[in-house]
Amino acid sequence: MYEGIHHVSLLVKDIEKSKHFYGEILGFQESEDRPDFDFPGAWYQVGSTQIHLLVHNEGKTLRGTRTIDSRDGHFAIRVRNIEKFVERMEEYKVEILNKPTNQTGWHQVFVSDPDGNLIEFNH
Repeated sequence: MYEGIHHVSLLVKDIEKSKHFYGEILGFQESEDRPDFDFPGAWYQVGSTQIHLLVHNEGKTLRGTRTIDSRDGHFAIRVRNIEKFVERMEEYKVEILNKPTNQTGWHQVFVSDPDGNLIEFNH
């Protein structure tokens, strides 16, 4: 019945700062398919899933912190080469929580975007 997750929407405050993080630092490909909504945002294609960034100042899902807590709400992206990902984060001086060994059996790296949205990258 289900085919997979189509997209994840994240609230952001500053779309240009967020586009720099998702596009330049993480290297996600921005989609040209986003309609001309009456609010700022951006869509990124990550494999078969999209990430939608939305500026919505009245939204309630901003965490209010950039502290990286792996038990807080997050989504995960599988990467082909976790070591290369860690090197890229170090190159851009992005704070990470690196968990190469844990009970999951896969290497996890957590990052926070400029607005505190948590993302796990794993391999």
